[in-house]
Amino acid sequence: MSDLADVKAAARKAAFARRKAAFDAAEGAGAGLLSGVLAGYRGVPLAGYMPIRTEIDPLPAMAEAAAHGPVGVPVIEGEGLPLKFSRWEPDGELRDGPFGARVPEVDDFFEPEILIVPLVAFDRNGGRLGYGGGFYDRTLELLRGKRATLAIGFAFAAQEAEGLPLEPTDQPLDMVVTEKEVIGF
Repeated sequence: MSDLADVKAAARKAAFARRKAAFDAAEGAGAGLLSGVLAGYRGVPLAGYMPIRTEIDPLPAMAEAAAHGPVGVPVIEGEGLPLKFSRWEPDGELRDGPFGARVPEVDDFFEPEILIVPLVAFDRNGGRLGYGGGFYDRTLELLRGKRATLAIGFAFAAQEAEGLPLEPTDQPLDMVVTEKEVIGF
């Protein structure tokens, strides 16, 4: 394992512990500020995610946005590939996808212009530490090569970190929304 891989592994471990503590202490309503941000982009195609384990839950904000335009969730098609996004409806039928995240029963793919991005840790410069698969980095690079694409990290405030171990291929976030504040870069 390289030194960078060791540093990233240690940073993820610490961030997962902070996220779990924040998740355990949360009392719902974490998506209120996210809803407010998305209200400024009504009708713009966007993608969120189906929360797994201790991730902060964007579903209430996604449900509001779905009343105004297309909302999707990520579908992993294979290792090393960018994500695809299938149209999601609040009460739509779902099936099990890879890594424990649910996906729509019937795929209806589209390209979002806004991505609500899950993460393990973030910093105040738009840096994001993900799970290590590179899915969002590849996807953002592809989408941003076609059109302006807004990347909104969604996390608990406790997931903030300093000195994240980042690489040149890491795609920056445009903002982070927590249960406490909206941080623009």
